[in-house]
Amino acid sequence: MQESQFFTWEALSAMGGASLLTFFIVQYTKSLIDRFWQIPTDIFAVMVAFLVLLAAQFATGSSVADWRVYALTFANSFLVAAAAAQMQQKSISPPTRKGKRNDTDTH
Repeated sequence: MQESQFFTWEALSAMGGASLLTFFIVQYTKSLIDRFWQIPTDIFAVMVAFLVLLAAQFATGSSVADWRVYALTFANSFLVAAAAAQMQQKSISPPTRKGKRNDTDTH
């Protein structure tokens, strides 16, 4: 295994890696996809997550003929898409500390 790679197949089969890549793919391709098909972002994210997780499963040795891979990947794709949506929400509205004063406050 090369340690110089940012993503590995093992990392992509885990929640953190799969959700991060799903987040990036959705962010960079959603406007292009919207030109041709009007797919809700949540559904598009589930489809992307499914493909990312399937690729990771097959790359790490899972059998293409095993139906259980598809069923479990389908279920996990919803979790990964939800985590990617949370990343997107935090990038738009980062959390702030309660009670933190602005630099412009004169009180």
